[in-house]
Amino acid sequence: MSNNNVKPNTSSKVPANRLSRFGSLASLASRVAGGMLAEGARQLAKGNIPAKKDMLLTPGNAKRVADQLAHLRGAAMKVGQLLSMDAGDMLPPALADLLSRLRASANPMPVKQLALVLKTEWGENWQRHFSDFTFVPLAAASIGQVHQAYHDNGKRLAVKIQYPGIKESIDSDVDNVATLLRISGLVPKGVDYQQLLAEAKTQLKAEADYLQEAAYLQRYRQHLAKNPHFLIPEPDMSLSTANILVMSYVDGEPIEALGDLTQVERDRVMTLLFELLFRELFEFKLVQTDPNFANYQYNLSTQQLVLLDFGACRQYSDNFSQGYRQLFSAALKQDQPAMAAALTRIGFFSQAILPQQQQAVLQLVQLACEPLQHNSAFDFGSSDLALRVREAGTALSMQQNYWHSPPADAIFLHRKMGGLYLLAARLKARVNIRALLEPYLALY
Repeated sequence: MSNNNVKPNTSSKVPANRLSRFGSLASLASRVAGGMLAEGARQLAKGNIPAKKDMLLTPGNAKRVADQLAHLRGAAMKVGQLLSMDAGDMLPPALADLLSRLRASANPMPVKQLALVLKTEWGENWQRHFSDFTFVPLAAASIGQVHQAYHDNGKRLAVKIQYPGIKESIDSDVDNVATLLRISGLVPKGVDYQQLLAEAKTQLKAEADYLQEAAYLQRYRQHLAKNPHFLIPEPDMSLSTANILVMSYVDGEPIEALGDLTQVERDRVMTLLFELLFRELFEFKLVQTDPNFANYQYNLSTQQLVLLDFGACRQYSDNFSQGYRQLFSAALKQDQPAMAAALTRIGFFSQAILPQQQQAVLQLVQLACEPLQHNSAFDFGSSDLALRVREAGTALSMQQNYWHSPPADAIFLHRKMGGLYLLAARLKARVNIRALLEPYLALY
């Protein structure tokens, strides 16, 4: 595990009660509003009439928002990450750029607060379990931070520790961030994102249950037990609790830092990830839906893909899985009536929709399936596919006035697919997606 996700000298106490967290967001709203007024005055002095979004999206305001949510951690930060990943479908690109800053690391807890958490979870004599425990975290994210330790039996461990008060703050954090976004005026008034926010609450509560994550970790180890290409940590259930997940330490380099590998190696890494996605969707019916690059590492010595963080797993029904078989098969044939039938089966078009809006959705799906039209390796590095999909999604929302929300299961799956497209582009990988998918379509 890499330790480059922690900002130096930026530890800050996690606000643990609802009042202090709400006060932090209210203070942020005030400072953002002040920044907007100052920018507006500057523009007017120059003879310009500024748009509201231009006043809001100044570098100073972007930093205020990102820094405050990184300080709050938890759902406040996670909702920002969620919305930034869904920007092509939900939000104007300007707001997406602001929120994308939250994909960077959070601030770690101070040692005093960390020690209190450890004592609460493991008791006064918690140190007896370890021959060594490193208090400086290897990584700090939205819900918890990771530390290295050595068990008293000598085994090297990674210890994932949840920030205090995070579980209890999820509902109020999500509501408060939604209010902040709404009053900013950047989310158009017609947008109904309540379903997404409700789903975000459910997903975040699941991610905050470390015992459930340990169970998913075990399931993936079983699913991939006979596959030598993957390396997955082993949970230590004797030390894990609902707020601390203890697992074996695995070595790996950050996945997005593999740009110096040969083309063959980069292609192999992305082929493994797409192959795993199709196994998750069609065999396991269990998908790790978080597209964060930090969830993947690569062990250079063993040439194994390291899989980390299973908190965002979603189980899918046979009907949902079959619906995507049907959709991919129809997209491969460019059969739009069959694509519409598959999307309806998955849960799209459940609300009233105009013919031109349905056509725009079908065209977006066809665009996203572009790699399937190549019966050879698709060159993600030379393609602007990810950008075109984002622009088409934004146009669908803004120009077609189509605010019907896709089913939540589809939203999370599409986030995962979009994340793999972005990673493939980052690594300039070439992958024959069609060859990986066709064995599953033959079963349809």
